[in-house]
Amino acid sequence: MSNDTNNNVLFSKYYAQWIDVYKKGAIREATMAKYLMTQKWVEKLVPELRVSELTRTAYQQLLNDYAREHERQTTLDFHHQLKGAILDAVDEGMIERDPTRKAIIKGKTPKAKKIKYLNQFELHTLIADLDIKEEPNWDWFILLVAKTGMRFSEALAITPADFDFGRQTLSISKTWDYKGEGGFLPTKNKSSVRKIQIDWQIVVKFSELTKTLPQNQPVFVGESKVYNSTVNDVLTRHCRRCGISEISIHGLRHTHASLLLFAGVSIASVARRLGHASMTTTQKTYLHIIQELENKDVDLVMRTLSGL
Repeated sequence: MSNDTNNNVLFSKYYAQWIDVYKKGAIREATMAKYLMTQKWVEKLVPELRVSELTRTAYQQLLNDYAREHERQTTLDFHHQLKGAILDAVDEGMIERDPTRKAIIKGKTPKAKKIKYLNQFELHTLIADLDIKEEPNWDWFILLVAKTGMRFSEALAITPADFDFGRQTLSISKTWDYKGEGGFLPTKNKSSVRKIQIDWQIVVKFSELTKTLPQNQPVFVGESKVYNSTVNDVLTRHCRRCGISEISIHGLRHTHASLLLFAGVSIASVARRLGHASMTTTQKTYLHIIQELENKDVDLVMRTLSGL
């Protein structure tokens, strides 16, 4: 840190320096954007607060002010992004005691969020409506996401070399920087690097599609910038034409996972296929489906026991 690192420096200035020194170039751009957004909120909420004035009460008030406009989970993320910088300030002797200790995380009541996904009949209807041409188009992209459950950025980064048609696998090892300047980026986490099985229909279709394409160039990305809204618009038009629920590309990922869970595939296998860091993520995301399956299990147990 610079010479400004004394306990009279403004906290907003200290935090900006801390991000520049410890985070710039060390984290993904998407994560960096979150830190910079946190910095803007610090400047907005406590523009005059000095590091020396950062007591437990002052810090709790900062969290409370932020929580007035955000849900609890977002406030918790805000807290975590500030805590690293504050603990460093404690280590450097700029603050006597850790003001983040025993912080209370509040937040607005979250809106009820129901994951939108298609049932099996709707997905069949959607796939039948896709216009699969000889050249790659967004309909091909929709088909691949529906059949694999990949994230949008992962599917954009797929190259012909990622397919192993003999073993019926698809290797996911990178993402595409569609929010920035383009180009390959690492995956979201280590668990996201994975090989997933693909069905014979995908093998037949994509082996034909990719045989003349450059092996290490993205199948779906050309020279112009890609926006997820463009692909979502294509998907919405298909949904409307088919008379089915309107979902987003991310909703196709949920559809893929939901159908696997309803088919009896284990949570562990679904988590690996989706590239989740832990099964906890899968359980939280698909809790409504898991509860529905548990209810069916109870019925099955009762029928089994009554037949003994």
